[in-house]
Amino acid sequence: MLKKGYKLYSILTGTCPKCHEESMYVDKNPYRPGHLFKMHERCSNCNTKYKIEPSFFYGAMYVSYAVGIAFAVAAFVIARLFLGADLITTFIAIVATMIGFMPVIIRLSRNIWINFFFKYDGTMSKTTSQHTS
Repeated sequence: MLKKGYKLYSILTGTCPKCHEESMYVDKNPYRPGHLFKMHERCSNCNTKYKIEPSFFYGAMYVSYAVGIAFAVAAFVIARLFLGADLITTFIAIVATMIGFMPVIIRLSRNIWINFFFKYDGTMSKTTSQHTS
C-alpha cells in the first residue's frame, strides 16, 4: 500500500521527504540524459532544503551498493532459478540489469538516503492545509 505519510511513498515516488507533495527532481524521468542528478534546491511547498550540506548525497553511494546488490540478486534468481539459464547467460543478465537500471538505482539510493534525515510532517501538505482552512 503506497500512501502519503509513509517513508516508502517518498522513496518510491521521489517526492519531498517532509511533505510528500513535490518531486525532488527537476525531471521525474531518470532516463533523460543529463537530468539524472538535477534536483530542485528546495521544496516549493514546505521549503525543505534537499542538499543539507555540500556533498550530502555522497552517503547515497553506500546505499546504492546495497540497492545494486538487491537488483543483482533479483536478476540472478530470475535468470538462474526461474528461467534455468546457464552461468554465462545469468552473468550477462546481471550485468544487463545493473546497466539498464543504473539510473533507477541512483535515484532510489538518493531517495532512501534523504529519508534517513527527514520525517514526514503532514501539516506541511498543501492539500492538508486547504482542508483545514
